[in-house]
Amino acid sequence: MSTTITRPPVDRDRASPEPVKAARGRRVLLHSFLIVMSILWIFPVGYAFLASLRSYQYTREHGYLSFGGFTLDNYTTAWERADFTGKFLNTLYVTVPGVLLTLFLSSCMAFVLARFSFKFNLTLLGMFLSANLLPQQALLIPLYRMFREIPLPEWMSDSGSMLDSYWALILVNTAFQTGFCTFVLSNYMKTLPKELYESAMVDGASVVRQFFQLTLPLCRPPLAALATLEVTWIYNEFFWATVLMQSGDKFPITSSLNNLRGQFFTDNNLVAAGSIIVALPPLIIFFILQRQFVSGLTLGATKG
Repeated sequence: MSTTITRPPVDRDRASPEPVKAARGRRVLLHSFLIVMSILWIFPVGYAFLASLRSYQYTREHGYLSFGGFTLDNYTTAWERADFTGKFLNTLYVTVPGVLLTLFLSSCMAFVLARFSFKFNLTLLGMFLSANLLPQQALLIPLYRMFREIPLPEWMSDSGSMLDSYWALILVNTAFQTGFCTFVLSNYMKTLPKELYESAMVDGASVVRQFFQLTLPLCRPPLAALATLEVTWIYNEFFWATVLMQSGDKFPITSSLNNLRGQFFTDNNLVAAGSIIVALPPLIIFFILQRQFVSGLTLGATKG
C-alpha cells in the first residue's frame, strides 16, 4: 500500500525575498533617474517661460532669481518686432511641402527596398543612413554655389536663382530627412505579410496599385509618427534658413528671433518670450498627434 505525501505550496516571495528586493531597488533607481532627468529638461523651459513674463526693469533691479514684475508686454513686443505673422506664413510655405515631399519620396524608396530583393538594396539603404551622418556644415559652400547657379523664373524668386527662395529650403530639408524616413518605413514595410501582395498579384493589381491602395493605407501609423517628427525638425530648422535666405521678409520663424537681439544690448526676457511663441506650434501639433505618434513607433517595434 503506497502512501502519497503532499507538500504544501511554496511561497516564492517568502522563500526568496532577495530577488524581490533587488527588483524593487532597480525600479526605485530607474524612477529616480527619470524624475531627475525630467526636472533637468523641464527647468530651462520653465525658467524661460518665467523670464518671458517679467519686465526687464524689474529683473535689472532685483536680479533674475527674484520673483515678481509679471507682465505680458514682452509677448506683444516680440510679436510686433519680429513680425511673427509673416514669419509663420514663411515657415508654413517651407514646412508643409517639405514634410509631404519627404514622406512621399521616402515611402516610394522604402517600398522598393522592402518589396523587391535587389542585389544592392542593403548598400542603398546604407547610403541613405550614411548621408544623415554627414555634417551639414561640410556641404555649406557646394550647396550655396549650386543654388546660386540654378535659374528660376522671376515670379518664383526675386534673385533669378534658387538662392533666396523657398524651394531651396524645401529641397535641402527633404534631402536631409529622406534617409531617416526611408529607414523607418522600410523596416515597417518588411513586417507586412507577403501573402497580401501575392493575393493582390493574383487579382491583377499592378505594382503602383499595390503601393497606393495596399501599402500606404497599412503604413498610416508610422507615417503619422514620422509626420510629427518631420514637422518638428523642419519647423525648427535654423542653419540652412540663415545661409540660403537673404531677404528679411522671407525668413522663417526661427531665424526671425535674431530680430529681437540688439546690436549692443539684448533683452533676454524679450528673447525668451519670442522663443516661447516659436515653440508653441510644434508642441500643439505633438499633443494633437500624440496618440498616433506613440502607436506608430510601438507598432513598428513590436511587429515581426
